[in-house]
Amino acid sequence: MRILYVVPYLGAKYGGIAKVVTGIAQSVGRAGAQADIITTDADGEQRRMVVHHTWIAEDGYRVMYFPCWHRQDFILSQSLVRWFGQQGQAYDLIHTHSIFAPLIAAVQWQCRQHGWPYVTTPHGMLEPWALAYKAWKKRTYYALVERPALRGARLIQATASREAAHIQALGLETPIELIPNGLHRAEFETLPDREVFYAAYPALRHKRLLLFFGRIDPKKGLDLLAPAFARIHAKYPDTHLLVVGQDNIGFLPRAKEFFAAAGCLESVTFAGWMSGPLLYAMLRSVELHIAPSYSEGFSMGILMCLAAGAPTIMTDGCNFPEAGAAGAACIVECSVEAIAQALDRYLGDPAAARTMGARGRAFILDHYTWERVAQKLLATYERILAT
Repeated sequence: MRILYVVPYLGAKYGGIAKVVTGIAQSVGRAGAQADIITTDADGEQRRMVVHHTWIAEDGYRVMYFPCWHRQDFILSQSLVRWFGQQGQAYDLIHTHSIFAPLIAAVQWQCRQHGWPYVTTPHGMLEPWALAYKAWKKRTYYALVERPALRGARLIQATASREAAHIQALGLETPIELIPNGLHRAEFETLPDREVFYAAYPALRHKRLLLFFGRIDPKKGLDLLAPAFARIHAKYPDTHLLVVGQDNIGFLPRAKEFFAAAGCLESVTFAGWMSGPLLYAMLRSVELHIAPSYSEGFSMGILMCLAAGAPTIMTDGCNFPEAGAAGAACIVECSVEAIAQALDRYLGDPAAARTMGARGRAFILDHYTWERVAQKLLATYERILAT
């Protein structure tokens, strides 16, 4: 089976989608399929230093990069679209990732023109909050571009149960399959020593660290976290909030204003993006992880924190009720009061927090690995191609 994955970017600065696509391709390739990725060299405000128009062999898959014009998340690449029009027929199935992306829409249009079957994964971009955000921009584009593309797909992959229900409510008539994201178990079995993190951030060594881990974006709920953390910091003055994530849309100044208005900015460190041993050592060093999002698809950041054993509090907007049902995380409503109460509860009972963290780690490593995801995807691909 020959599968082509199409994604606008693989730059780590864009968040979880890049990690998802490479994780899927690697695991599908290791399972015996031919897995190729085409993408662009976009990487936030910069470009990745990569070879263009040439297959690069990775572990289990190949990737080809194309030059592009981009501004923040808006990415165009004529050469990628041209290549796809000439070579797309060589694949049994196309799997596109992301929507509200003209580059992906152009690929999907060619699939429909040629009769090439494709699967699409919206990654939470069809959630009610996401559709309502800047709705005046999205409404016409959705009607003219995205809705026909979604209806033309052989299948829509939802990554969370609530996301599947929300997509179903759009009345697209396209089959929907729930297949969650995963991670590589080996990456989390042995984590770097905490000293790797403290060597980079010595001023945080004796703090009780709370972690926000995700893109700096309006949907991530930093406006809720700021007043909640201010309340907690007044009760627990040794707490410190570490904000780890990339700002791709220029939202960081506004995010800082939230904490300044709440009177706790001096107790917040905005660390930007982390990767490699520093990232994994950081995940070991935090006392609590808080995900206050209004809306998510299926967050890779949450998966990583849970797999590292970080006790996790998340809002119901994070779309992971299974973690709450398993006692692997604390799920609260999307409000300042609920977030503050949960933080207070687990800061006041560190033993309960550690127990929840251990339960969360076991839950993710047992049930959410790329190997399991690849098995479900390959079975789904085979079913599509058989009809």
